[in-house]
Amino acid sequence: MSHSSSEEGGLSQAAPNVPNTRELLDNPTQSVATPRDQVPPTVDEASPSSTSSFEMIDMESGPAPYQEVQPHWFFCRRADDNASWLPFSRKDSDKLENASHAVGDQEDEVVIAVEGERYDVHVKDRKRYAVYWEQGPTEVRRCTWFYKGNKDTRFMPYPEDFSKRLEEAFMISVTLNEWKRKLEFPNGETVILHNPKLMMQYQPIGLQDEWVSSPSEQTRPGTVKRGVNNIPVEIPDGEPEKVDHLVFMVHGIGPACDLRFRSIIQCVNDFRSASLSLLTSHYKRAEQDGLIGRVEFLPVNWHSALHGDATGVDEDIQRITLPSISRLRHFTNDTLLDLFFYNSPTYCQTIVDTVASEINMLHTLFRKRHSDFNGAVSVVGHSLGSLILFDLLTNQRNGSRKAKEAVPCGEPLDLNGDTLQQTLSRLGLQQYLDTLQAENVDLESLALCQDGDLKDLGIPLGPRKKILDYVQKKCLSQAFKTGAVHLPEGLQAPPQMTSNSDGNQSTGFTMQQSQFHRAQSVTSAVDYEYFDVGIGQVSIDYPQLAFHPQTFFAFGSPIGMFLTVRGLKQIDPNYSFPTCKSFYNIYHPYDPVAYRLEPMIVTDVDLEPMLIPHHKGRKRMHLELKDSFTRMSMDLKNNVLGSLRTAWQSFSRIPVAALPPVDEGNATTERDLHETQASAAVTSSAKREEKSANFWTKIMEWPRALHKRYFQAGVCDEAESSGSAEQTEQPEIKVGMLNGGRRIDYVLQEKPIESFNEYLFAIQSHLCYWESEDTALLLLKEIYDKLGVAMEQPQQ
Repeated sequence: MSHSSSEEGGLSQAAPNVPNTRELLDNPTQSVATPRDQVPPTVDEASPSSTSSFEMIDMESGPAPYQEVQPHWFFCRRADDNASWLPFSRKDSDKLENASHAVGDQEDEVVIAVEGERYDVHVKDRKRYAVYWEQGPTEVRRCTWFYKGNKDTRFMPYPEDFSKRLEEAFMISVTLNEWKRKLEFPNGETVILHNPKLMMQYQPIGLQDEWVSSPSEQTRPGTVKRGVNNIPVEIPDGEPEKVDHLVFMVHGIGPACDLRFRSIIQCVNDFRSASLSLLTSHYKRAEQDGLIGRVEFLPVNWHSALHGDATGVDEDIQRITLPSISRLRHFTNDTLLDLFFYNSPTYCQTIVDTVASEINMLHTLFRKRHSDFNGAVSVVGHSLGSLILFDLLTNQRNGSRKAKEAVPCGEPLDLNGDTLQQTLSRLGLQQYLDTLQAENVDLESLALCQDGDLKDLGIPLGPRKKILDYVQKKCLSQAFKTGAVHLPEGLQAPPQMTSNSDGNQSTGFTMQQSQFHRAQSVTSAVDYEYFDVGIGQVSIDYPQLAFHPQTFFAFGSPIGMFLTVRGLKQIDPNYSFPTCKSFYNIYHPYDPVAYRLEPMIVTDVDLEPMLIPHHKGRKRMHLELKDSFTRMSMDLKNNVLGSLRTAWQSFSRIPVAALPPVDEGNATTERDLHETQASAAVTSSAKREEKSANFWTKIMEWPRALHKRYFQAGVCDEAESSGSAEQTEQPEIKVGMLNGGRRIDYVLQEKPIESFNEYLFAIQSHLCYWESEDTALLLLKEIYDKLGVAMEQPQQ
């Protein structure tokens, strides 16, 4: 339909050919022509019996008094050159309506916060702006009239000026009880008001599809509706104003977060919507009593900063990219290379700085807009984003630790007696000697400089990293000499670094590095209070967050794999994040990127991951059936097959009577023997028939018994079995202090269709967390358990 393809997403802004309201009321005979006089022939042909049928609708009850239409505010969402109009919540629409009446002829713009204060609406300009992320402004409308073409799936709002003229024509028709009024567009489209409940829109002949030959299809009209209550649209009530908890969500590699190639903003919006729905269903009583509000989720985007013009990395990669299979190479450059960028000290610094600064900025802005917020803050990382947060949280400083310098040395640095000029010449950076000397920077001062200090001096990123890395390595050597870094028991102190006659360094420092890396591979051997190397991160300057996170949730995380590749074999059970005391590693069983962490903490016990309950309160049906068949097979193997074997042996064995030896010539004894054998034969035959009958009776009753045992068990039987299973479980094993002694690895339940072929759904499994209600419920339970609000089981 031609209207939906316009920029406004509706009809043209041009005014239709409708007389003024005052003129129509003064002279109704000259108002608007009827369809029989001015409607094109195609309109009359579209409904040859429309006159009688239209007049029969609701004409018996008489004209109803005119009532002003109730407006509702909508906003436009554009995706892939398609515009869709979505309604604001009832609360937000009422706020916008009241603000529009209050604006009047004021020159100053009025800004109204909507959608949980994540957007601001400029009422006079009719624009909607995002607050926490970069997004272009979207159009906002005060909607009263809607239309839907024969090929449209939903109703679209008319522009405000044309809706106003439609409402004026409708008011005249109701007041004068004169219908079949026609409103024409300049492009030839026509709207006819047949009666209060039947209003149609007709296309001009020139805009119809040329290949449609049927006259009825050519003139098929569109439907026009008055008021939002007359169209099928779901209008939300609105989000609670009170925010109980704030969660920052960091994405993984690439700009897209799911198979529909949606951004982190859209995925977080879906996750937020799922959490609001779960609050209504699982915390209904607490919500009704006003004990809880909502949880706010905000996206953290670092991909655009890495691949933007500031770094120029995309241009550098594009120059060396081969021209063949261009789409695949573009996907690789834009997505998979993020893994390599994070392992590069240069770009790893950019990524970590972007994540930390974005989180701090969002936190400050949120506190400014929610001045009464006194809740806690948590962080969520998906895929590579979880590794970024893990490294960042490992290098945070709590209140008891002293401020960390760029190079953790407690004594003046001695770089083999070199001067500043010799050190810069060794690094190939002698062009910056004058810059440093102008600020009276010597070697000792250089050792105390941070990245920001060198940046203020105008030194580019590459030379800054060379200087800091060189100074840090020399400081590490001096730390070994002074014994500041403690090695594990069994390792002797490293030898001193010496120089040979040629002035080259000997292998002493190489042995030093080797022993230090061995010490680094076991976290309990590292003195975190002095040398904050974390557990194997890239050697960069990690920024500090402006708050202490309450909980860290990792979705589909490769943290365990990266720690192993970095040489870490075991995580000290006593180790925890300096500022975050809770950690959950959540993954799908078919996720190819996810790895466990508990085996790196508890190495002597094989622990199964914790199964995340279904959000409806039980296991998925196919998992229950799988468990039932497993128990059935075990019972068949242990009991039924044993009974079958015993019955078969009894049935097939021929009984033989124990007889005394026979004396030849003793006729009496022989006759008695024959009588005894005959009697035994009759008895054994009767017993065989009875056993055979019992055997087949048992065979026929087995299916009924099995069905009763495994498939007709009620809820009480399940509760008893689960209770007995819990009683037989082993005592809970503490898995370190990363999560305060609680379990860390949590696995989702796969869907029934996913269980047919795990390879087919592998990629989808890595991207399923944004729409997973089970994952969202686990987050809500952890958050509200710490607030003392218990979760309710939903009604089945």
